[in-house]
Parts: sequence; structure tokens; C-alpha cells
Amino acid sequence: MAAVERERRGQIEILTINRPEARNAINGEVTGLLSAALDELADDSSCAVVVLTGAGDKAFSAGMDLKAFASGEGGAILGASGGFAGIAERDFPKPLIAAVNGSCLAGGCEIMLSCDLVVAAEHAVFGIPEAKRGLVAGAGGLFRLPQRLPLAIAMELALTGDPIDAPRAAALGLVNRVVPADRLIDEALALAATVAANAPLALQWSKRVMRRAAGLTEPEAWKLNAEAVGIVFSSADAMEGPVAFAEKRPPVWQGK
Repeated sequence: MAAVERERRGQIEILTINRPEARNAINGEVTGLLSAALDELADDSSCAVVVLTGAGDKAFSAGMDLKAFASGEGGAILGASGGFAGIAERDFPKPLIAAVNGSCLAGGCEIMLSCDLVVAAEHAVFGIPEAKRGLVAGAGGLFRLPQRLPLAIAMELALTGDPIDAPRAAALGLVNRVVPADRLIDEALALAATVAANAPLALQWSKRVMRRAAGLTEPEAWKLNAEAVGIVFSSADAMEGPVAFAEKRPPVWQGK
């Protein structure tokens, strides 16, 4: 079995980190396969949304495989296209949904933070425990958590190293939906299908503006917003949407 399994359901690609015996820890093989898949899917017009999950029901991902790192795989784990796990530093244009099926800690939490939406099983837990081991969260957790959570809560996670459970994560806005474990993939796919039904250009530019606006001044944000409006409003899909609405039929998107 491959270390990353791929499955296509319509416009939705499911990527599964398939190392349950190692709590889906990230080694060089996983990184290479995830990186290659995301490189391919970024340019695949038949794919609208990507769902990322882990095999089994114990862990979404335990983060970096320290044994693999110690054996010399550090370059493969950290140096691929997209950074850690092939995703942490990636500017992926399409919506990414994390389906969190268990513990989501350390680098696993940072992988989740690289995604746009999160569906979590009821037993999932989230955290960056690196400080307990003399380390820091080095794959984006220290700046992405404060973007998704109140600063005091993000600081608590980083400084105590203690995890939070799925209900608290949802109450804080870190997670979109908490569902029974046996419904996790179905609920993630339902959310993905709702997203995928919308116009591809509108999705990509909505994501781009919202992801980048936090670091911009208001004039810079308006400039980026104007770029999005100029491209999307002049697209064929912007004409198709109102016509389909008026004709009471589903739109046929072209992605242009």
C-alpha cells in the first residue's frame, strides 16, 4: 500500500496519509507523495476541492517521524515542494479540507492549519506540544494559530504544550464541524461537494483574498480585492451564474 492513498470522487480528491502503524507520522516518502499530488492537483481542472485525512481512527498525523529524521530523511521531509509534508509552505489555489480522524498534534496540527476548512471526529485533539520536548513548532504553527484563534488561546497552546479537544476547538472557531467518527469522511465530502458546486474562479480568488488580506494594510487589501473583482466579474462564469439562476437550472462552470 502506498504511504499516501489517492481517491477521486467526482470533483473531489481524497488524499489519505497511510501510515497508521506510525500514527501517520510524516517521513520522506509521505512528503514526496503529498507534494507530487498537490503539484498535480493545483493544475488539474477536473479537481475542485481536496480532502486530506489520515488512515485509521487514532491519528490524523503525529507530525514529523523523528526516527526517519534521525536516519537522514530530514532533507526529504522538509525540502520538498511545499515545505514540510509537501504542504506547510504551499500556496495551494484550491480549497483544502482537513478531515481530522484522531490526534492532530505537532506537525500534524500544522498540516491541519495549512488547510482552509476542518471537519473533526468527536475524539480528535489538537495541539503543538513541541515546548514539552525542548522544541518549537517550526512548520507554521506559531504564526498560523494566532491567525485562527484569539492570541491568549494560541499562546496557551504553545506555552503549555497541552492539547484541546474537538468540542473546544469548534467553540473557538478552529474547527468547522465536529461529527461522529464513523461519519467523518461522509461529512467532509458533503462539505467538499457544497464547495465544489460553486464557480472555480470565484473559489480560488475568494481563498486568495481572504488568505492574504490579514497581512495587508487596508489600501493594499482593497487593491487585491479590486484585482479579484476585475478578473472574476469579467469571466465567463460570472455571466453563466446569473443566467443559470434566471433559467432555474444548475450553472455549467468553465473555470474561466
